[in-house]
Amino acid sequence: MKSRKILLKKSQLYLILDRPTLGKRSLNKIYSAALGKQIGLIQLRDKKSAQSKVLKLATKLAKDLKNSQTLFIVNDDLNVAVASRADGVHLGQDDLSLKQARKILGKKMIIGISCHNLSQALKAQKEGADYIGIGPVFPTATKPKLKAIGLKVLRQLKDKIRIPYFAIGDICAGNLKKVIATGTKRIAVCRAIIKVKNSKKATEQLIKILNP
Repeated sequence: MKSRKILLKKSQLYLILDRPTLGKRSLNKIYSAALGKQIGLIQLRDKKSAQSKVLKLATKLAKDLKNSQTLFIVNDDLNVAVASRADGVHLGQDDLSLKQARKILGKKMIIGISCHNLSQALKAQKEGADYIGIGPVFPTATKPKLKAIGLKVLRQLKDKIRIPYFAIGDICAGNLKKVIATGTKRIAVCRAIIKVKNSKKATEQLIKILNP
């Protein structure tokens, strides 16, 4: 598989396709509305469905995005990421270590890491993560058990983290300017696109704020 890591550098908006958040809405309609609107990465996060079902959808998404400018990432599951031919995998702090994942996936596949403070971010960078998800910046219904880190941590990352990092955690058009003011250039969102009436319009609005 030819590496598409170069697309990470210009990516600013990362869409998380979370199954529980999606509810009865069509996942295909959501991601289709986002395509072509400068979405840099799309991640499939489904921790409840059977692996066979997740693989089926992941394979479809990977095929649809293969020749696009949007990277496709699978949450947690390395087997699904490899089998579906995704561009990469996203790991949490309690998942397989970055070093172990790299041994399995090789150098071409993208590995992203969820971090909640500067120390974790520095460690991920040192160990060779391709990107970091930093948060939750604000309290989020998607992961209610995680304490919000606020804007302070984002300011700490500005001059210390050289790899792409995406602020995440209930970020929306209403608070995005506060996030940008910390020096953060990239965001990951879920509800801001998935839980609105017009996903296409919401995506365009976020892009406009990121690039005034």
